[in-house]
Amino acid sequence: MNERQTVILPGATLGVLGGGQLGRMFVHAAQAMGYFTAVLDEDAASPAGLVSHHHIRTGYEDPQGLATLARACDAVTTEFENVPAAALDTLARSLPVSPAGSAVAIAQDRAREKAHFVQCGVPVAPHAVIETAAQLAAVPADLLPGILKTARMGYDGKGQVRVATPAELAGAWEQLGRVPCVLEKMLPLAHECSVIVARGRDGTVVHLPVQRNLHRDGILAVTEVYEGNLPPAQTSQALTAAKSVADGLNYVGVLCVEFFVLQDGTLVVNEIAPRPHNSGHYSQNACDVSQFELQVRCMTGLPLVQPRLHSPAIMLNLLGDLWFTGDQPVAPTAPAWDAVLALPGCHLHLYGKVEAKRGRKMGHLNITGTTPEAVRATALQAAALLGIAPF
Repeated sequence: MNERQTVILPGATLGVLGGGQLGRMFVHAAQAMGYFTAVLDEDAASPAGLVSHHHIRTGYEDPQGLATLARACDAVTTEFENVPAAALDTLARSLPVSPAGSAVAIAQDRAREKAHFVQCGVPVAPHAVIETAAQLAAVPADLLPGILKTARMGYDGKGQVRVATPAELAGAWEQLGRVPCVLEKMLPLAHECSVIVARGRDGTVVHLPVQRNLHRDGILAVTEVYEGNLPPAQTSQALTAAKSVADGLNYVGVLCVEFFVLQDGTLVVNEIAPRPHNSGHYSQNACDVSQFELQVRCMTGLPLVQPRLHSPAIMLNLLGDLWFTGDQPVAPTAPAWDAVLALPGCHLHLYGKVEAKRGRKMGHLNITGTTPEAVRATALQAAALLGIAPF
């Protein structure tokens, strides 16, 4: 079969496991390109399910639901890193699935993830795997103070405990249920950054610009992207490491690689997300190809072209806290979107979630402009109107 025949052209149906906001934005991108879409998610009010052509309301491990998705679709992807890798493997028996279950399984396990980074030759924080009491007792003293993280099912700061002494480490492992964990040495951080890469079936790799990120309470709050947001040497190192990680996985799809930038200017890889990522949302309004279009191109075999950043950009994450005054939700009013949208270059993206909760991602605001200084000034104005702390 030649390469032309392997391309899945518009008019086909593309499926996604997971019905959250990333699935919703993937569905919108696929539909804009002329594809039909199917979502598998058991929530009747899932953001992606509400806008898709087909919504299969079952759990990720339901054999009948997976069979229905496979029959309906020409290719399948995922929008949620904790979708069971076995479900992706099941689907892959009958149609193209990207990313592969094998890659997702590594991303789901911090111990395997760290081992993959080491194998790829990319820098990681000093760490130790803790699965047994013997491994706990053998932790080197120079790994403290550190952060104990569950090996599986952790995201947005969940499943993490800071520890300073062996006694605190032992107590934290008990607190986390003695599940497999990874202890990472705390390093002197300057800031954080990330890279979104897209890798095709033929090994072609393209990337979005390196993104400078600010986290608050373990959740991404602000992403800044413009020429010179990081020194050239750091940008080059991040891009090289991200491509190495993707190549090492034989990855197909969109992959986010997150980094810590240390105070001495060096980078260490923190973790990967086998899907589009919060820090890449600015690409919807600041690039000529968004991360979600890249996701569509990867899974269908369409050509991957290098995205171009045409505007400096800042992304503000919109959490459910904005819908509250004190402990009470603001009802029936929502944040002052009209005032925000009066500002130049503001692009509002809300996810269609029916209930606001503190810490819940409800949407994001992309701000674009002609210069980084103008974008920052507008972003700070928008943040003040919304009650988001300055940055």
